[in-house]
Formats: sequence, structure tokens, C-alpha cells
Amino acid sequence: MEIQNFQNHSTIHSPKTRSQNVFYIIVITLTVFAIANLCHAIIVSSGRVYALFFVLISIAFISGYFTFRSFSLKAQDRAIRAEENLRHFVLTGKLLDKSLTISQIIGLRFASDEEFLGLAERAVKEKLSSTDIKKAVKTWRADNHRA
Repeated sequence: MEIQNFQNHSTIHSPKTRSQNVFYIIVITLTVFAIANLCHAIIVSSGRVYALFFVLISIAFISGYFTFRSFSLKAQDRAIRAEENLRHFVLTGKLLDKSLTISQIIGLRFASDEEFLGLAERAVKEKLSSTDIKKAVKTWRADNHRA
């Protein structure tokens, strides 16, 4: 497996990502055919109900996918917050500063234990973005188990 760092951490693909890409292609193809079928049905004045039903099914697939994906991302964000809160507690005996945003905490997860505390303080004081935090990391701590 390729070593994770700032330059490639958001582009490393897992088998899950490839299967998501296949799903995208299938849903986009379904939607294109559904719209084409609806246009054809309107022109020839037959089968409009079925064509409209086909379009509605494709819209349901798209909205369902984004709904389910947002739920899984929120669950992952909660897990990251809990993990980094525990990590901070182990290192300091205190929980993370409540003013840290989830985006900042996500950036902090890539910092080594030696850099973590200093970057957490800097993130609060300087209101660093997730990207700024990741760029400030000198010793990268890979996250190879993300969804």
C-alpha cells in the first residue's frame, strides 16, 4: 500500500470507493435512459406514465444514495471526534477544546502524538482550517481505515 501523506491522503482509493464509482455510473446511466425514455414517450404520445415512473425511480435512487452517504459520513465524523477526544484525554487528562470544529478535528487526526497537542492549541487560537492543519503536520499519521 502506498504511504499516506498530505499530497495523496484524499486520493488513495479503496475497493469501497471503486464500488461506489460503479454505482455512480449505473445510476447516471439509469437517469439518462429514464430521461431519454420520457422524452421519447412525450414525442410519440404513448407510455408516458411508465416513462415518468422510470424517471421517478432514478431520482429515488439518487436521493437515497446521498441520504445514506450523508448518514455514514456523519457517523464517521462522530467516531473521529470520539477517537481524537480520547487521544487528547490520554495525552493530557482533558478533553479537546469545545471550540474545535469537526473539520479541524479531522485535520488533527493526521498529526503524530508529538505534534497533536501543539496543533490543537494552534487550531483554536489561529482558527486554522483542516487543510492548514494538515499542511502543518510534520510527522504524518496515516488513516488507513476510513470509509
